[in-house]
Amino acid sequence: MPGRLPPLIALRAFDAVGRAGSLRAASEELAVSHTVISRHIHNLEARLGLTLFRPQGRGLVLTEEGARYHAQIRQAFDQIARATAELKRGQRRSLEIWCIPGLATLRLMPRLSDLETVLPECEIILRPTLTRPQLLRGEADVEIAYLEDDHIADGLRAEILARPRVFPVASPAFLARHHIDSSNVEEALRLPLVHEESTSQWHVWLRRAGLRDVPNLHGPHLWHAHLTIEAARLGQGVAIANEVLVADDLAAGRLVEIGATDIELGAYYVIASKARWDDPDVVKLRGWFKEVMNLPGQ
Repeated sequence: MPGRLPPLIALRAFDAVGRAGSLRAASEELAVSHTVISRHIHNLEARLGLTLFRPQGRGLVLTEEGARYHAQIRQAFDQIARATAELKRGQRRSLEIWCIPGLATLRLMPRLSDLETVLPECEIILRPTLTRPQLLRGEADVEIAYLEDDHIADGLRAEILARPRVFPVASPAFLARHHIDSSNVEEALRLPLVHEESTSQWHVWLRRAGLRDVPNLHGPHLWHAHLTIEAARLGQGVAIANEVLVADDLAAGRLVEIGATDIELGAYYVIASKARWDDPDVVKLRGWFKEVMNLPGQ
């Protein structure tokens, strides 16, 4: 009976955590704080008398009971999504794009007016998020992701937009203040560093750059690439960036590349369902992405 249903907001939180595997990613998807998500999960577990998640590393995984429950809840939300899509047919077309925050903030948002010119009859919905959408279930039309490999789930198609170089950057004033030679990568380790979620990206990059003994790294963790780049612009330290995200800043002299390296750590992909891949709007969107991401030599 309807009166016995758990609160739908708690079920939505449960579904998001079950798919994303972390409170933080679920909070970004639902645009509420992770403490609110945690409270919904706790209340749902108390109502059901079951443990739905268990810790694993820095995230959460579903328990056996949680996995069974999540599969059924996911089907229910899929039905709601399909019913909504059916109701919206015949209305003004829309394109919902889920994109990693750094690229959305630094590369796409400044150029949205150009995209509206390319697709004048579409309502553009750009959602900056680290959460991967369920494209086959209609959560989004297109995804832009930065991936280290090209493994794509069945039912989806993907195309590389750019495979950019990755390198340290800092502001000219910051380098001058610290009397650093911008051609020397090892000197960057003497400077304050800024990190995304962890120090792992710096560690991987330094090893690829040929440094055998990478020391313990310190500095603030800002979680997102666009925030670390902004910190570098403001003279707060050295950030790891890729040339897609900092191309405009390098050209304008707001940032300087440190060292002269040729290191790639992944690629930007545009991803959509096979059923939508050749849709005229999606084709135009993919073409626009290629222009926006175009880099010299690619």
